[in-house]
Amino acid sequence: MNYLGVGISPGNVPVYHGTNPMVIERRVRIAELLLRCLICVLSVLTAILVGTDSQVKEIFSIQKKARFTDMKALVFLVITNGVAAAYSLVQVVRCVVSMVKGSVLINKPLAWTIFSGDQAMAYLNVAAVGAAAQSAVFAKLGQTELQWMKICNMYGKFCNQVGEGISMAVLGNVCMVLLSGISAFTLFRLCGVNKAKGNSGW
Repeated sequence: MNYLGVGISPGNVPVYHGTNPMVIERRVRIAELLLRCLICVLSVLTAILVGTDSQVKEIFSIQKKARFTDMKALVFLVITNGVAAAYSLVQVVRCVVSMVKGSVLINKPLAWTIFSGDQAMAYLNVAAVGAAAQSAVFAKLGQTELQWMKICNMYGKFCNQVGEGISMAVLGNVCMVLLSGISAFTLFRLCGVNKAKGNSGW
């Protein structure tokens, strides 16, 4: 016993430092799987809400139909969310296989590929949501200087459904940003482990 009242291990007692790495690994895998599933669902919902949106309005006995293809930003949003859903589905399968086999099916090149793919999906979808949100603001508020009228005054249902789709896309983007952090954590941890192994050989 030392003077500070802290016991000293005689050398044969195991000392526990920090959290078990296997517990951290399991939590990271579960968080990644849940985020990828959520991104897949939100991306599909966004594509369906925006892609199936249309409204017919009769103006002076002439029928005008508003569709998402009338705004290129909405077309971009639907395409990027379709790509994100497909990418997320592939990654969900990889995560499930990894968890079932009980081994980390990630090497350094694969970790870099997943990290790059997650980053690309996040940036692409943030750009798509930004463009769609700007177009939605113009449709809602108009632009008097350019003589752009408030389209949502005529196509209220169309604008509301687009707004719901953009809201789903924003939630999906938040999940993508979180997922990018997880893939970065996995990559840098893997690089740290490889570096430690390399240094141990000296």
